[in-house]
Amino acid sequence: MLKSLCRSLCAVAALCSLAFNGQASADEHDGYKTVPLRTHSLYQPYLDSDLQSRWFDFGGTTIIRADQYIRMTSDRQHQTGWLWSRLPLTATNWEIEFEFRIHGDGHLHGDGFAFWVTKDRATAGPVFGSVNKFDGLGIFFDTYKNNRPGVIFPYVMAMLGDGHTDYDHDTDGKEQELGGCSARGIRAPNMASRAKVTYFQEKFLSLELQYKQPDSWTTCFHVPNVTLPAVGYLGFSAQTGELSDNHDIITIAARNLYTSPTAPNTDSGKKGKKKASKDGYPSYDDRHSAEGGGWGWFFIKLVLWVCVLVGGYVGYTLYRAQQRQSRF
Repeated sequence: MLKSLCRSLCAVAALCSLAFNGQASADEHDGYKTVPLRTHSLYQPYLDSDLQSRWFDFGGTTIIRADQYIRMTSDRQHQTGWLWSRLPLTATNWEIEFEFRIHGDGHLHGDGFAFWVTKDRATAGPVFGSVNKFDGLGIFFDTYKNNRPGVIFPYVMAMLGDGHTDYDHDTDGKEQELGGCSARGIRAPNMASRAKVTYFQEKFLSLELQYKQPDSWTTCFHVPNVTLPAVGYLGFSAQTGELSDNHDIITIAARNLYTSPTAPNTDSGKKGKKKASKDGYPSYDDRHSAEGGGWGWFFIKLVLWVCVLVGGYVGYTLYRAQQRQSRF
């Protein structure tokens, strides 16, 4: 019986060790730890039994196909649609990953859609379906070129709005651009694309795109020393004019981000010193350092210690029994 108990405890310890190591690998792969933000995520079927969404509002020309997509504009002229979170995004550091699709008939298409984190919400306007002179962040997926020589469209660009500055449609926002890139493949007739917006407060803002092939991310921009409003609403909007397209949002996955706690860097001569990156956000070494503590590891060591004690007791009992048998 004691042998069976010892084997069971050892098996539990081995399983816990595998689970702990698997979790650590996931954290190291991501570079930072994440916690899902259910209030700012959206998946099929999008609506509840009352045909409402608990966390998002929809408006304008937006239509919802519960098993497929949220279509902000159809491939028709002069449409404006949007969806906005009902609650503000109060996380200090966050990541928003969303799947989208831009497609339609014909050789000419426009105008595009936008990703927003702004103080105001759910108001239609001329900037890709939302208001001008916004306060916060706008990332524009622009599919129609007005007047911007030397740039290949579709073009993706970010703008920090201060509540007073206009977005210049005539130059496709050239003077207002915080960062951007050409992304010809984001408008694809037969496949969806992905975007991942990552923000660490006062440290950096980045955008990665996945449109060339599955599971292959391309960095569009990485801008250091960015500060967004402490409270902003997450939103998407789209607009068509004389030219048109279908602008679909398929899924939204929001996550709160935080780094693992690290020891104070007080001795520059000690081995294992944490390195800070030039732009101030957590460095590769800092984000990927192994964690030696935590309750998971403590539990594993405790189980292993109990297993050693039980094993010792079993061995001692067998030894005593053999001694008794040898006397007779």
